[in-house]
Amino acid sequence: MDTVLEILKYILPSLVVFGTTVYLVKKYFDGEETKRKHQIMLNNQSMITPLRLQAYERAILFLERISPENLIMRINKPGLTCQQMQSELMHAIRSEFEHNLSQQIYISHGAWELLKIARGRTIQMINTISEKLPHDSPAINLSKAILESMVEEEKAPTADAIVFIKKEISQLF
Repeated sequence: MDTVLEILKYILPSLVVFGTTVYLVKKYFDGEETKRKHQIMLNNQSMITPLRLQAYERAILFLERISPENLIMRINKPGLTCQQMQSELMHAIRSEFEHNLSQQIYISHGAWELLKIARGRTIQMINTISEKLPHDSPAINLSKAILESMVEEEKAPTADAIVFIKKEISQLF
C-alpha cells in the first residue's frame, strides 16, 4: 500500500501538469486558428472590395448607358425608320446587359433586381411608344416621343436603380 501511495505522489502531480499542458496547448492552437481565419477573411475582403466597387461602377455605367436619352444620342443615325431605331435601341440594351451579366456576382441581390427592373422599364417604354408610331416614319419621331415621355415622367426608368446603388456603395464605407 505504501508503494501505491508513493507512486501516486509522483503520478498525480505529473497528470495535473500534463492535463494543464494539454489544456494550454489546445487553447493556444485554437487562438492561432481563430487568428488565421480572421486574417484570411481580411485578405479576402481586401481583394473583393475593389471588385465589388468596380461591379457597382459598371452597374451605374450600364444604367446610364441604357437611359433613353443617352441611348438615343448614341444610336440615332440619319435615315433610320422608327422600327429600325427601335430594333437598334433593343439591340444596344441587350448587348449592354449581356456585357455586364457577370457583375451580379459582386453586387447585392436587391441592386441586381433593380437593375433588371430598370432595364425592363426602359424596354417597355421604348416598345410602348414605338407601337403608337407608324413603323416607316422617321426615327426622329420615335426619339422625340421617347424624350417627351421622359419629360412627362420627370425621371428616367433607371433613376431608382441608380439611387439605390449609390446608397449601397455609401454603406460599404
